[in-house]
Amino acid sequence: MLLAALVLMAHNLPAQADSVNVPMVVDPSSLNLPMVVDPSSVPSSPPSIEVPVEVPEEIAPDMLELGVQLDPLDSPHPVPWNWVLATQAEVGTSENFGPRYYRSQSLISPDGQYAAYSRIQMYAQPELYRSRVTSVMFLENLETGDLRTITASSPLADNPLVSNQEADMPGTIAILIPVSWSQESDRILARQFEGMFSTSDASDYAVIWDRRQNRTSTIAPEQIQYSNAVLLGWSQTNPDQVLFRAGELGDEHPPVWAVDFMGQTALAYEDEPMVYGQVVNQVWAGPQARW
Repeated sequence: MLLAALVLMAHNLPAQADSVNVPMVVDPSSLNLPMVVDPSSVPSSPPSIEVPVEVPEEIAPDMLELGVQLDPLDSPHPVPWNWVLATQAEVGTSENFGPRYYRSQSLISPDGQYAAYSRIQMYAQPELYRSRVTSVMFLENLETGDLRTITASSPLADNPLVSNQEADMPGTIAILIPVSWSQESDRILARQFEGMFSTSDASDYAVIWDRRQNRTSTIAPEQIQYSNAVLLGWSQTNPDQVLFRAGELGDEHPPVWAVDFMGQTALAYEDEPMVYGQVVNQVWAGPQARW
């Protein structure tokens, strides 16, 4: 039923394709204050990422500004899935198979010193199962202009410094987007969404960069059985943990798990996900020039 819902959403995109939705919205007046994600508002059952190969032609050229952002796992921090569908549709109606680019909104740290944003690349082919999506996340020091990249160490991560044959396979999806800064602005939490086109293989990893230690960690729930995990945010009860919703595909009420930076995983009782920072939608965010 969930898979059917995603397929129907893909065919009904024209009615929803009006403006880009931000992955996490914090009122600028509440800068430095947490935004609480109500667990009851988080969808409980992650659908399959299986998308029909023939994306409707009518949504292809103009679906650049999108109203309700779709997400393959119904995440509260959605990846630009509407843009992926629109790009695939556009390629399917043309013979231009060059890469397409998308830039996320900037997430400003509570102290105003850093901005985090992602550039997403799609190498679309006429056959969806041969298309690939990769990404890189940037951290910019707004005082000095220094720029650094953040990469995950998950199975499908596209790291230019590490050879990864799995990441180069046709059909792979690896999208890294900023989710939240820590309240003290010394760490950033990002969502690494990975999957395969035309399959139900999809799950999240949490990527954490520690500014003081200059260290990047990639974590996910461990020693539990699940097919899909969805990153929710920082733990409210323990700031050294992050929360995931994880269970088997089709679970109506998958449990929420707390995972520490070493991967230790435990059920989260009476805990809520927290996110911090200010989303800034720069004029250059969204779909980019093709070449």
